[in-house]
Amino acid sequence: MKYLLIFTAALFLTSCGNDKKENATGNYAANAVQKTPLEQSVARGKEIYGELCVTCHMPNGKGVPGAFPPLNPSDWLTEKRIESIHAVKYGLKGEIVVNGQTYNNVMLPLGLDDQEVADVMNYTIQTWNKGEMVTAEDVKAVEK
Repeated sequence: MKYLLIFTAALFLTSCGNDKKENATGNYAANAVQKTPLEQSVARGKEIYGELCVTCHMPNGKGVPGAFPPLNPSDWLTEKRIESIHAVKYGLKGEIVVNGQTYNNVMLPLGLDDQEVADVMNYTIQTWNKGEMVTAEDVKAVEK
């Protein structure tokens, strides 16, 4: 009988501790801020940029004068939406003019799917420029 009483008391104390954890988790979840779809896309795009784009366009997006165009800021990126999506999706070869300066180099295809292209575009547009959100559907609509 003594052991049954000790077991019941231990069970009671253990279950009280779990209730506190659930309440703490519930409160944390209630206070968490949900990110918008654009914010989520920008966060994913930042990772892609850091892995694939930073080598040529630099961590600050300023590019390399005469070799790799800037994305920070970039009139070509914001004013030539379809061409920009095409370049990220399929690569780019030939002359372009960015912020009044001519660039003539090769950007190889990055092997990104449509959502990844949209994400990295959203990162560069929202971080260093102004423009509307790029969606995977926008990217899918751009053909080779």
